[in-house]
Amino acid sequence: MADWWRGAVVYQIYPRSFLDTNADGVGDLEGVRRGLDYIASLGVDALWLSPFYKSPMKDFGYDVSDYRDVDPMFGSLADFDSLLVEAHARGLRVIIDQVWSHSSDAHPWFVESSASRGNPRADWYVWADPKPDGTPPNNWLASFGGPAWTWNAKRRQYYLHNFLPEQPDLNFWNPAVQEAVLDVARFWLDRGVDGFRLDVVNYYVHDRELRDNPPTERNRIPLMATDMQRHVMDRSRPENLAFIARLRTLMDGYGERMTVGEIGDDPPLPRQQEYTEPGRLHTAYSFYLLSGLPATPALFRSALQAWAGAAGWPSWSLGNHDVARFPTRMAHDDPAMTRALLAALIALRGTIFLYQGDELGLPDAHVPYERLRDPFAIAAYAGGPGRDGARTPMPWTSAAPMGGFTTLDDAWLPMDPAHLLLSIERQDGAEGSMLNFTRGVIAARKSSEALKTGAAVPLSAPDNVLAFERVTDGERVYCYFELGGAATTLEVAGLAAGEPIWMGEGAALDGARLELGPYAGAIIRA
Repeated sequence: MADWWRGAVVYQIYPRSFLDTNADGVGDLEGVRRGLDYIASLGVDALWLSPFYKSPMKDFGYDVSDYRDVDPMFGSLADFDSLLVEAHARGLRVIIDQVWSHSSDAHPWFVESSASRGNPRADWYVWADPKPDGTPPNNWLASFGGPAWTWNAKRRQYYLHNFLPEQPDLNFWNPAVQEAVLDVARFWLDRGVDGFRLDVVNYYVHDRELRDNPPTERNRIPLMATDMQRHVMDRSRPENLAFIARLRTLMDGYGERMTVGEIGDDPPLPRQQEYTEPGRLHTAYSFYLLSGLPATPALFRSALQAWAGAAGWPSWSLGNHDVARFPTRMAHDDPAMTRALLAALIALRGTIFLYQGDELGLPDAHVPYERLRDPFAIAAYAGGPGRDGARTPMPWTSAAPMGGFTTLDDAWLPMDPAHLLLSIERQDGAEGSMLNFTRGVIAARKSSEALKTGAAVPLSAPDNVLAFERVTDGERVYCYFELGGAATTLEVAGLAAGEPIWMGEGAALDGARLELGPYAGAIIRA
């Protein structure tokens, strides 16, 4: 099915924290392979693997030193191939991360490029002369802090890095760079992967004239100085779309493959739509539901309405490896609200991404400052664990200290004891657990073509209720989710002959009367 990704549910795996099988405190590809039966039991359609390539791990795999090989801490190419075969045998597609906006400074391309101004790869990265006073060529700031430029003594020039200095930006104005990146794509497509998640896909091309970014209009100073700029020159350049079209042509030549782009911009949704117009990415997700905005019905409604007339196809997630876990960030660690938000996510129009542990209702982990590993968490430290709070090991069992993640007494990040109480082992056979709740909502989605691919139309409802219908030519489904913590009764004529597909705890249907307890939800086929 060429459009298998449309309406699919994809499970994101952060390999470092999934399952350690060789007792080094770090998860590995063999751990993912051993977890395939569990992943399949969720009812998801695909899995997305965060980077597992060779890397110095300055940004934990998002600094790639070899795009065509597996870092030994994760295993080998043979391990990846075995994982791919066994995932496909279970009906699971496999999407892998591709980090093309930048490489590691240890990548042979950069080692050669930085050696001199006259070597064959001299123009493969973004180099620029200093201003007359020796300062960087413009005002661009890196996402992880400080200027986006670092001086290189060999070349007597600055190089661009949107993230860490160890992550130099590739120069997509150079046709040879584009060809090299497309060759990387072919390497993995030829191995049989089903698609790519494209890291910061709108960062590939920079302003060729290196013009300054203008300031933002803000009422207060943000956590990171980079947020004081409007990033109109160092990202989301219109010229980037030409490369995206080239990539789409390549993908289409491989049949049932897909691309999902990570879009970081302000505002996010228009850019998400621009990148998914015909002939570009298959789908893209932004940080719209991940940004920390209050988890109200209005937030979800605005997301749906923004896409109502768009040509492309959206993707949505409440969590990933870059943000605090959604039960803490959005639901204030309230289990009932956590369930309501996850059910609402699963019912949205789009492709749905679940981050490992979402299905368990894991709260953000406590990680002491001295145990932080994430460079962004350390640079932006304000008393919390930053991204490391979402990256701690998966609790497979409730056994202290490491919950079956590893046979060691510790790992690259600590296990939060609170997570042991929410382990897979404890929840798997427990009626009413968050794990089985998640399986039930996913099963409901898969049972309905309208929920998978239908249009989304907002319905009238009280302010505390998210209400919309999903519609195809042959099916109409009503979706109601109480998100305000207040019992609510609705009278909806169309429900009189309705057939419940899924009813959350606290929901009851009596003719045209739908009763929703606090944080209850219902999905009803008309």
